[in-house]
Amino acid sequence: MKKKRLFHSFSLFDKDSISKQDFDKLKQFDFFLPNSFLIHFERTIFEIQDQTKIKEKEKKIKRRDKRIKSFESEIRNLKSENKKKEKEIEEKWKKEIENKEKENQQMKIEIEDKWKKEVEDLKSKFELMEFQKNFLQFSDSEIIKDIEYVKKLQEWINDNDFFSKMKKGFSAKRDGFNSQNWHKAVDEKGKTLVIIKTKDNFIFGGFTQVGFKYAQNGEFSNDSNAFIFSLRNDKGDRIPAKFTIKQGEEQNAIYSSSSYGPFFGKGYDFCFYSDLQPGYSNFGYSYNPPNGITYNTDSGKSYLAGSYKSWVVDELETYFI
Repeated sequence: MKKKRLFHSFSLFDKDSISKQDFDKLKQFDFFLPNSFLIHFERTIFEIQDQTKIKEKEKKIKRRDKRIKSFESEIRNLKSENKKKEKEIEEKWKKEIENKEKENQQMKIEIEDKWKKEVEDLKSKFELMEFQKNFLQFSDSEIIKDIEYVKKLQEWINDNDFFSKMKKGFSAKRDGFNSQNWHKAVDEKGKTLVIIKTKDNFIFGGFTQVGFKYAQNGEFSNDSNAFIFSLRNDKGDRIPAKFTIKQGEEQNAIYSSSSYGPFFGKGYDFCFYSDLQPGYSNFGYSYNPPNGITYNTDSGKSYLAGSYKSWVVDELETYFI
């Protein structure tokens, strides 16, 4: 069989599409070509095939990159959506938390107001009970009949223990107008409350924390908490008032002597001799007088009892524990 000559048709081959299989078939023919040409041609074909594979790989890589970018885009979108949702959830919870905090604060205020009111009510009831108890301490008093007087005395003395335990240890009407009897009843009793009512309806007195003693030769006592008070004048229109000891006069707060009864102040702010009748008052020496009242003037002498010494005692009561 005669071999075909195909050299003239070589140009018909598409170098980009020829395969190794085609090339192997081609070699079966007897070409009048140098062996070097065939080798070169074969090498070229392989290179073309390699380039084709590379291009396919590049295409695959591009497709993969495209998918990766698509995935990355989706991830970014998801992240963005998640952030948006997180923000929405955060704002929602933040708002709910704020609302709950407001509700809790309101409830707290309401509860505090409620408890505050209940505590105030209980405190008021307790104070009322204490006051009623204290008022009963004056149930047998011939002088203290006005509830406002009790309130003032309780406020000024500011000692519930004293009020709850005190008793009327001396009454001039009951025990006699006599300083000896008075000293027997009140000496060495500590805190002592003296209340006087005159025939002209003046009501006044004094309070000492150190108390009186039976001193044969007379003795002043130091008491920075002692005070004199006025509850009523002859017209009944005086506002109850408390008068504290003057600075520098604390050592002259009260005077104890077997020859005297109750004695407040060195300059006879008020005092009583042995028969407790009449009394003397020259207010403003050791105790602070109100505005317009001056010691050793008519105003000072008449302020507590209406006059210096012409006033008559209707009753003198002394309370202590």
